[in-house]
Amino acid sequence: MEGARPVVEERTLVTATEGGSPSAAEAPVAKEEEEPPADFICPITTEIMVEPVVAADGQSYERTAIERWLATKSTSPLTGGELERSILIPNHNLRRTIREWQEARASL
Repeated sequence: MEGARPVVEERTLVTATEGGSPSAAEAPVAKEEEEPPADFICPITTEIMVEPVVAADGQSYERTAIERWLATKSTSPLTGGELERSILIPNHNLRRTIREWQEARASL
């Protein structure tokens, strides 16, 4: 497989230099930059959190998703370990960071 990688890179360079626009050559990079940071994703819903809260396991989850989880279980969705308490604490810093990231993406 190591021999295939230079060919792929060579094709990318040829495409970018033979009539391809610079933006086309940068497209894969831009797509990667559009991916949200992993911390913005709820482990239960696998979607960007809107109202992140911290559970007793120290992990942030989307409020509605972890509330549904805790309605029938008393374990961590990630580790399966028993949660000492079911208190959910709003993660204001994460919520603000997610909103700032979304606003920056919208202005591009």
